[in-house]
Order: sequence, then structure tokens, then C-alpha cells
Amino acid sequence: MIRPSVTGKISEVFCSVQGEGLYTGSRQLFVRFYGCNLDCVFCDTKLSTYERYTPNELHDIISGFTKNYHSISFTGGEPLMQKDFLKEILQLVKKDGIKTYLETNGIFHEELKDVIDYIDIIAMDFKLPTSGKHDKYWQEHKKFLNVARKKEVFIKCIMCLSTHNEDIEEVTSLLKDSARNIPFIIQPNTFELSKRLLDKAKACQDTLFDISNDVRIIPQVHKYLLVH
Repeated sequence: MIRPSVTGKISEVFCSVQGEGLYTGSRQLFVRFYGCNLDCVFCDTKLSTYERYTPNELHDIISGFTKNYHSISFTGGEPLMQKDFLKEILQLVKKDGIKTYLETNGIFHEELKDVIDYIDIIAMDFKLPTSGKHDKYWQEHKKFLNVARKKEVFIKCIMCLSTHNEDIEEVTSLLKDSARNIPFIIQPNTFELSKRLLDKAKACQDTLFDISNDVRIIPQVHKYLLVH
């Protein structure tokens, strides 16, 4: 018996400039998945609508774009919440020889194991509880990184005025001796940009140099470029 193809909830597909993290400035095709398991207070992607697609339908849409981009960013929301659909579309675009880039909140480590063979780059968030006003996910992040490090990965965390030093100390303790060669991006909260926040980010940078050789402060550049 043939199993009907899984469908996915997709909010939008568009081509633009990556404005966050290690690949800031790169042209990417963005496939935005609907739905997230978190509700971070600084979130700037409040999704309210979506279309349902089969993997082949989404692949047809992707194929309609001129391939003048670096990679496809599977973003959200949280793509790994739709792991089965994500796996199928990843397999289709990999057959086309397209580089794949996953933007994720870094919690669903078991789901990542099932799709990691089809991912080239992982942009992994480290969710600081006093930044996002949510539960602690330290152990989930650690397990996720243990899987993600099999591929190219970088870590990103949002720095807010509310961020406690204890969160940064916890990150340092958790990743000590395991993240030396993994780039770490501190992203100041766009809604709170100020000298005070930048000073706080620089102090965080000093601390994180204990666990990574490459710690950068990078804001949401696409906000300044006024692009999607």
C-alpha cells in the first residue's frame, strides 16, 4: 500500500539577503515553515497564515526561482516541528545539487538525527531563558549540538537588556571544551538597540571567548537594508 505523501505548512517562499549570523549578506532562498514550539518575547516573525504543500509541490515552487543564491534556508517558525515533511523536501533539493541551510531553535535533537544527512549548514539558536522569557533548554541544546557538529554549524544567541549574567555563565559551563572551533554569534535584540545593550554584548563576548575562538557581535542587518 502506498502511503500518501506528507504535507507541510509553509508560510512563504522568497529570495532575499541573509541578515543574521555567519552568512550575513549571502543571497538565499528562504522557505519559511509555519509553527513554533516557543514564544520568545523578542520574536519578529509572528506567523498567522500558511499554505499546505506536498514535497513535490514545494519543490516545483523552489525550481521556479533562478538559482542565483548561495543556499536554501529552511527557517520558521521551527522547521524540525515538521520533520517528516522537511526530510522529504531536503532529499528533493539535494538531488538538484543545492546547498541546504537549517535555521533552528536548537531543541529537537532527535528530529535532527533523522535529517542531518541532507543538511549542509546549521544555524543553531541557543535560547537564553532570561532573554526570551521561556523555559530552560540547556540539556536539549547540548544534545542538539552533539548531533549538529557532524556538519558545519554555528551558534547564535539573542542578547537583551533582560539577559542575566547567569545565563552566559551557564552557556560557558555547558560548552566548555566542546565548542572551541564553533563560531558563536551574539545578536543584540533589534527592539532594544542602544549603547547600553552593545556594552552588555561586548561583556558577553569577552566571557564567551573562553569557549570559542570566534565570537562575533552581529545585529539583524536586513533590518537596516530594509529587505524582507
